[in-house]
Formats: sequence, structure tokens, C-alpha cells
Amino acid sequence: MNAIVAVEENWGIGQNGDLLARISADLRRFKELTIGHAVILGRKTLQTFPGGRPLTGRENLIMSTTMDAAPEGAKVFRDLGSLLADAPKDAFVIGGASVYCGLLPYCDRVYVTKIHKSFPADAFFPNLDDKGDWQVTETEGPFEENGLRFSYVTYERVKQG
Repeated sequence: MNAIVAVEENWGIGQNGDLLARISADLRRFKELTIGHAVILGRKTLQTFPGGRPLTGRENLIMSTTMDAAPEGAKVFRDLGSLLADAPKDAFVIGGASVYCGLLPYCDRVYVTKIHKSFPADAFFPNLDDKGDWQVTETEGPFEENGLRFSYVTYERVKQG
């Protein structure tokens, strides 16, 4: 399983239910990496999409204990076990914070867009630089868009043994 996330300098990912910054190059990269793959997200993340509708070109797997019915183009899972039994091995976890935290132990690769700026945030991704079981395997950039500098950093889980 993979995760994909944009973080600011302190690994913040959101404030008041919204992204901290919108970088069109990052959104294109997100689409390129996830198109044709299942995406795993929470109900609140789904609500931030245009019209609250699932992403097209992907199987949308939603973790929620409160959704009664799945929107067209999505499946709802109420527990981690049933999600893990159904999710393809190449699925992408796309947020929010509690979904990332719950599924990070099942991920082998994380695609991080590191925004080289600090923003006020109330939602965070675990700091992979502080975890001994993750290593950087690829870095691209830095790039700049509208005065905002960012880099693409790929982390892979360190294989034990």
C-alpha cells in the first residue's frame, strides 16, 4: 500500500478541513500517480472534493463509521479489517490525518510533497524523518510555483532482516 501527502515544514497537512496550499504541479502529480489505482480516504476528505463526489478514474474506498450509504463510484468501510481485506495492494492512502495514521503501518511507500514553508495547521502527518523504519529513496526539486518552494520526496519502509 502507498500513501501520498503534501506537508509543510512541521508535517502539517491541513487547517480547518482544508489544504494548506494548492500547488497545481502537485495536484497534477497526485493525479498521475493515483489514476487507475484505488484511493483510500475518510469521509471528511471526500467532503472537500468538488461536489463531495468521489475522484474519477479511481476506485474510492472510504473509511467512515457515520456514512449510511456510499456515493456512486465509492465503497464505504466501517472497520479497518474489512478495508484491508478488500483494498488492492497498490492502493493509495490520500487522507485525512486519522486515515493516514491508521493505515501508515500497512504502507511500504509514501510520496511526500514537502512545502518549504511553515503554515498554521491543525492536522498532521507523522514525521517520517523522525521514524527509524522509513528512509528517503528519491528526491526531486526544489521547484517553485507562485513563490512557493516545494520538493517531491519518496520514502520507503526499511526492510527488517
